[in-house]
Formats: sequence, structure tokens, C-alpha cells
Amino acid sequence: MSRPAELGELKDGSYVILEDSPCRVVELEKSKPGKHGSAKVRIVAIDIFTGSKRSYVGPASSRVDIPVIEKGAGQVLSITGNTVQLMDLQTFQTFDADSVEEELRPKLKEGQEVEYWKVMEKVRIVRIKS
Repeated sequence: MSRPAELGELKDGSYVILEDSPCRVVELEKSKPGKHGSAKVRIVAIDIFTGSKRSYVGPASSRVDIPVIEKGAGQVLSITGNTVQLMDLQTFQTFDADSVEEELRPKLKEGQEVEYWKVMEKVRIVRIKS
């Protein structure tokens, strides 16, 4: 899920969808309009799930998609390779998370409560609660 916004409205730290991937904006440059053109915006963003750097340049009035980030709390049921099975603490629904913050991976154990983000049908564990 996403919502539209104008490119000129973005700020550092905001989220945007570039190349069908949710990204966090880390660098933003706005140029002034010239004699025959409109203002341009240059964005450098990092993919939330892969960590790869993406860039985009376009007119400030162009439309971009902003991802809807659903934040929730869950409990780790099992860890199998790179996949972590979680149970949501409100709905008791189970699902798999393929993406975990690198510094959290060695500390993750079964039975722990974690905070997760669900973005565009993908799940990422961002923090250990307990």
C-alpha cells in the first residue's frame, strides 16, 4: 500500500518507493527553477530491506509514492536459517519475516518479543522489546 505525494514535499528521513522498493531518504538536494525549466529534486535513498543505495532526479512537482508502514509487536516462534516466524501479539496471526536488522540477528531467540514493520507485504524485524 502507498499514497501519492509531490517530490518537492519530501525531507531527509522520509520514506519513498523507488524502483518498486521502499527506501529511506538520506540525502536531498533541491535546485531553483531556471529560465526555461522547473525546480529539480535529487534524492539519494537506501532500500529498507536490502540496504542498497538508489537515486532519483525529477521535477519538484512530479508525483512519487510514499509507502504505508504498519508497525506492530510480535513474538518469535521459530528461527530457521534467515527466516523468522512471528506471531502478532494482538491478532495472534503467524507470518514469516525474511529481513532482520544485522545487529539484532545474533541476539534473536525463540520466545522474545520484537517490534516489526510490514511494508508492501514484506516484514522486517527492527527491534527486540524484551
